[in-house]
Amino acid sequence: KHVRNMSIIRTEGIVDLWKKANAVCFDVDSTVVTEEGIDVLADQCGAGEAVAEWTKKAMGGSVPFHVALSERLKLFTPSLQQIQECNEKHPLELSPGIKELFETLNKRGTDVYLVSGGFRQMINPIAPVLNVPLERIYANNILHDESGQYIGFDMDEPTSRAGGKAKVVGKLKEEFKYETVFMIGDGATDMEARPPADGFIGYGGIAVRDVVKEGADWFVYDIHDLIEPLK
Repeated sequence: KHVRNMSIIRTEGIVDLWKKANAVCFDVDSTVVTEEGIDVLADQCGAGEAVAEWTKKAMGGSVPFHVALSERLKLFTPSLQQIQECNEKHPLELSPGIKELFETLNKRGTDVYLVSGGFRQMINPIAPVLNVPLERIYANNILHDESGQYIGFDMDEPTSRAGGKAKVVGKLKEEFKYETVFMIGDGATDMEARPPADGFIGYGGIAVRDVVKEGADWFVYDIHDLIEPLK
């Protein structure tokens, strides 16, 4: 029988604060979806293992994020056609409970954002399933020439650099005057968004990173633990 891991609450009053959230920013890879999009894409392009090694370094925080992103993309230079084929052959799968959590937040009138170090080209297809408008997606953009060949990535996207998620959260708070914003994710780059995020929920349903488990205000293994208090 599968025993459910209990969630860990480190910050007093965090569940009450969660009920008051005006906006929630979700990491995508290994949080909203069950895999790391860049690893899936690299795999389809035949560079899976080499890229997965770099992803581990990036998630562990031992290499500046933009360096890890650039180095990984250089290993497999995905064309527009390869990305489209990857999305068809291997569409990203939602984590258990995510669709229900997004529906619950939407019903409450909480604004939901996807804030990811992954790629718009892979994230955009899942947005309609979650009812997230494309303008609420902050992610990296792979650049292609007229013939669809890879020419790099957009360095102006805030999420292409370390600390980018904190920048996005800060911008949203300033622009929309949100009082309470939560960041939810599995990685060190997600935890860096608090502050300015008022609360950080670590998600360990796919990957458990010790630094996140120890630093999160609330650490959950099951998305349903986040839905319950909102009912």
